[in-house]
Amino acid sequence: MSDSARVKPIVWAIASSDSGGGAGIQADLHTFNALDCHGCSVITAVTAQNSCQVIGYETISPALFCAQLNCLLEDMPPQAIKIGLIPEPALLQLLADWLRQHKAAYQFTVIADPVLSSSSGYDFISQSSLSIWRRQLMPLLDLITPNLPELLLLSGLPQASEHQQARILLEAGAKAVLIKGGHSNSGQYVRDVLLTENEPEIELTHKRLLTTHNHGTGCVLSSAITASVAHGYTLSDAVIIARAYLQQALSQGYATGKGAGCLQHSCWPEKPQYFPHLSATLPARQDCPAFAAMISPIGLYPVVDSIQWLLSLLPCQPDVIQLRLKQGNARDIEQHIVQAVNLSRDYGLRLFINDHWELAIKHGAYGVHLGQEDLLQADLAAIASAGLRLGISTHSYTELLIARQLKPSYIALGHVFATQTKQMPSKPQGLTKLKRYAALCRDIPTVAIGGIGLQQIKDVAACGVDGIAVVSAITAQHKPQQAYNDLLQQWSSYHAYNS
Repeated sequence: MSDSARVKPIVWAIASSDSGGGAGIQADLHTFNALDCHGCSVITAVTAQNSCQVIGYETISPALFCAQLNCLLEDMPPQAIKIGLIPEPALLQLLADWLRQHKAAYQFTVIADPVLSSSSGYDFISQSSLSIWRRQLMPLLDLITPNLPELLLLSGLPQASEHQQARILLEAGAKAVLIKGGHSNSGQYVRDVLLTENEPEIELTHKRLLTTHNHGTGCVLSSAITASVAHGYTLSDAVIIARAYLQQALSQGYATGKGAGCLQHSCWPEKPQYFPHLSATLPARQDCPAFAAMISPIGLYPVVDSIQWLLSLLPCQPDVIQLRLKQGNARDIEQHIVQAVNLSRDYGLRLFINDHWELAIKHGAYGVHLGQEDLLQADLAAIASAGLRLGISTHSYTELLIARQLKPSYIALGHVFATQTKQMPSKPQGLTKLKRYAALCRDIPTVAIGGIGLQQIKDVAACGVDGIAVVSAITAQHKPQQAYNDLLQQWSSYHAYNS
């Protein structure tokens, strides 16, 4: 492996030191390390605390604070910055000035956890600090993560709803607000809400873990968001990853002193039980009948755009195929689907129809494949009631979790590599992300798609997917049937060797 291939994202924590090791800079650096980032620290204050209480603190001098920022920027500029406890208003003002000077040029993301008091009740806030947060820092933040008491203080609207309070922070310039619901009296579940100016809100619900080992949860959550953003995940995905990481760390927490214990920092979260339930774009589509199962493995999954291509591959005896008709008038498309369904019955072929779910139901196709846009328009209950299988395209943790909640017959994960087949809304996911997505779907078959050719088959198969969808790896080849057979042989040989 080359040196350049192992460069870790650089992330900064601008926060205070916790002598007890459970929160503050210490928790930030533990989190960065567990999520495979290189963490740098800018110390704002040194606290004297243990697991029971904070007994005092001293802030860093303005000169040393600025020296830390500038020294790091010169040699180790960050992909993302997490802001934590800054108890001194003068340092808050210096940070606001510094961010205004450098943020645009260096293009780093700024995540803020506005620590206004300790979990043991020590108060760090002043009216001067609140004013700087509201007027100076807020326009520089890509995300702020207040708990309910912090949200009330920052908004200055004690009688308003949580959403109204969060909107005040957005109006003050923050690009996004994550309302943390851990302080609510909502029983056995905790509800967090991600709000942005132009995107639909996302509600994340997770089971409340009854543990006393919960010191530093806010620090860990915001640091995990920062690390995930530095790895190239979107903000909504970063929040999901961070919430799963926090749930995992809480479930494995351990005792330290006489008070609240610490969270266990381990690894990237992959188990489904740690991930939240999402309420986003499909809140009313959860209560439909179950979709039929795939029964046998998916394996090699050609995607073709015409009856001619389907006919040309029939001599290869494919087990499953997808017909993606994007051109032609409605009458021609229906005729092609009728012909394809008849051929699939004659040849024992599992035929999925892309997008045209009503025609797939009408003419009895094996299944339907829907993209994210089509998912919003389709009658999922009708598809399930007709006994058709459903495949769903996903390109992120957000889309994947929503798809999981619908319990489809399979989930497509992509696009793995760069592809010229269609215009994609996201960047290539790569093998690391593919492996993480597949790990979340052990109970649902998965298909990798996007830019996969003969040379990538074994690496993709090693990520744990149940099938590989291919387009140009067949249709752009001089001998398509030979290309199909070569791909199938590569897939089969991998599984024969690793079974």
